[in-house]
Amino acid sequence: MVSDQASGRIRPPPKRLRRGRGRAPQCAERAHHRAEKAQGGAGQTRRQGSRQARQAHTRKKLENARPSALPESLKPELATLVDSPPEGDWRYEIKFDGYRILARVEDAKVQLFTRNGNDWTHKLPRQAEAIASLGLTSAWLDGEVVVANEHGVPDFQALQNAFEQARSGNIVYYLFDLPFLNGMDLREVPVEQRRGALAKLLERSEGDLLKYSADFAETPEALLNSACDMHMEGLIGKRVGSAYQSRRSGDWIKLKCKRRQEFVIVGYTEPKGSRSKFGALLLGLHDDDSGELRYAGKVGTGFNQATLATIFAQLTPLEVKKPAVVNPPTGFEAKGVHWLKPALLAEVAFAEITQEGSVRQAVFHGLRNDKPAKSITEERPALAVKPKTARKTKAMTKTPPEKNGSTTLRLTHPQRVIDPGSGATKRDLADYYMGVSDWILPQLLNRPVALVRAPDGIGGELFFQKNAEHLAIPGIEIIGKEETGQPVMLINNIEALVGAVQMNTIELHTWNAVSKNLQKPDRFILDLDPDPALPWKSMIEATQLTLTVLDELGLKSFLKTSGGKGIHIVVPLTPKADWDAVKSFSHAVVKHIANLLPDRFSAVSGPKNRVGRIFIDYLRNGLGATTICAYAARSREGLPVSVPIFKDELKDLKGANQWTVRNLHERLGELDADPWADLPGTRQTITAQMRKRIGLK
Repeated sequence: MVSDQASGRIRPPPKRLRRGRGRAPQCAERAHHRAEKAQGGAGQTRRQGSRQARQAHTRKKLENARPSALPESLKPELATLVDSPPEGDWRYEIKFDGYRILARVEDAKVQLFTRNGNDWTHKLPRQAEAIASLGLTSAWLDGEVVVANEHGVPDFQALQNAFEQARSGNIVYYLFDLPFLNGMDLREVPVEQRRGALAKLLERSEGDLLKYSADFAETPEALLNSACDMHMEGLIGKRVGSAYQSRRSGDWIKLKCKRRQEFVIVGYTEPKGSRSKFGALLLGLHDDDSGELRYAGKVGTGFNQATLATIFAQLTPLEVKKPAVVNPPTGFEAKGVHWLKPALLAEVAFAEITQEGSVRQAVFHGLRNDKPAKSITEERPALAVKPKTARKTKAMTKTPPEKNGSTTLRLTHPQRVIDPGSGATKRDLADYYMGVSDWILPQLLNRPVALVRAPDGIGGELFFQKNAEHLAIPGIEIIGKEETGQPVMLINNIEALVGAVQMNTIELHTWNAVSKNLQKPDRFILDLDPDPALPWKSMIEATQLTLTVLDELGLKSFLKTSGGKGIHIVVPLTPKADWDAVKSFSHAVVKHIANLLPDRFSAVSGPKNRVGRIFIDYLRNGLGATTICAYAARSREGLPVSVPIFKDELKDLKGANQWTVRNLHERLGELDADPWADLPGTRQTITAQMRKRIGLK
């Protein structure tokens, strides 16, 4: 990529990276020739085929496009970080170092939004004018705004400077997707067709403010080498034929030249020598399991005098007396540190994060304000691994591989319908679990799990399976035979999660204990199971009453829908009491509630005992008992999902099955915080006073 020296703007990608337009930089040229030589000229044939296919796309009607009103807001599709290129049919684009911006056009009005929905039209007036000049009736366009440095490479700090100095004319808006156009919803249109329509649309554009983000059919290895040689951030890959999904998707992936992500700024050090304002920024990351903010090292390079002054002005108002991290540095490292409220984010490139959790060879690239600080955790690439072959079945051997995000698995019969009512397929379920992996894997982490398998779909026979010894699921762990008398399964990674789907799993049920202490539960769960004849309002009232009793006992609790008809109340515990003690206590709580309101509640299981009432199921709190995992699907019509909720959402809940594998991503995209953010750090014990209040000796 080369720069326009007069304007500082990025020119269109070069020849080998744009299929024949412009001149290629030498590093990209060399990479292309190396790849083409190794493939015996296949690169030239593939480019010719790509041009012919693209021309054919412009002649035929877009597949799956449908008339639609233009939505007021749109969440972007996000890419999954992977450690190596996956197999299959993909197209790759340059990963730009800028801000994600979505453009909304309706009745000649153009608005530009960040990925979190902030209106930045006033910051990008020239780009809004350029979009307006395309003459669209209505549209949503997706892209990234960037500024080039003196070498023609996107520079995030230069972009920030352009915003601060109100120089929007230096900012180039690279567009790469077109979810809506002129009254048509294109989200289900294959990505290559959407992009073909976008490329044709941008032919109307005059000037250099709007550019098309070209894709390449060359090998990703060669392209990545070229991008890295040119000091770019990496590549974005998009699966050919995929739809546009407003969530993090396995159909979009990112390959990075160097590890790079956001960190929370938790402090700064005094300057030394000729340095002014501050010496280094102290960084933090939230722990995936506990949610605690932990110290992650320092970054002291990548600043100049201008950025030092600008950043320092934003740091000083945030100064506090105590560190926000749970493991602050001590001794010499803590000398002269100014601690900050954890509100600002730093974009940092680095070589690695050590086992102690600190960055190495860190370089500052800029401040970010387009993401919430609470969401920042270590970004780990998913492994592109193949399943173990020792136990392949004939079907797996003969079936070509199906891809789910970054994990390579042989997903047999991916188009087999598992829910006739919604038409959901095995592939749809695998994609769902990939899409919510950031949410469900923390709930599965180190908890023994049982599987509900449906080889013939939800209408066939279901199998509840606790033992995986005869299941060839890659990545699954088997533990616990000595502690529990039986081996149990752990699903701690995406490979095992999607591998379970390959084995026709729909539901995932977990224990109330984790692997390091299987004899001491770290929670108990009350499952409110209603008489089916009762109105939903009764369930809401019953849940509120149960929460009141728990509050009076001094127990903090959390809610989730069951994905069926009821509500689950989760009470976290410090793992001290054994299974019998915790189960006895939960039973006593249920009997206490039933005695207080016998016309509303039953403490005895069985349909005849809950006629007109709600049974509070405490039986899930014994050794080996399980409950549907948060974010797991249910083997019911529509494939509903068990979903954590805030307590103040309860009154507005329409049912325990209102979220499904089809629509949960919409809810997750709208959340500003995790409803269970405080659950991992909540530790409480069952006291003698609590036992006494509910009549338990």
